[in-house]
Amino acid sequence: MPTVIVEGPKIDVEKKRELVRRITEVIKEVYGIPHVTVLIKENPPENVGIDGELLLDKKRG
Repeated sequence: MPTVIVEGPKIDVEKKRELVRRITEVIKEVYGIPHVTVLIKENPPENVGIDGELLLDKKRG
């Protein structure tokens, strides 16, 4: 059974439902199997660094 891990910013539950549904459709199509696990890991901006700077600070501009 494939497991897909998505790491990104926080999104609302409706967007999570859509994300899981669409990822699952593609994985099932490619692998041809009925079971897919999708894990969503939300990373707050203070826990993400890009180019030596916290994302939280980049958002402040």
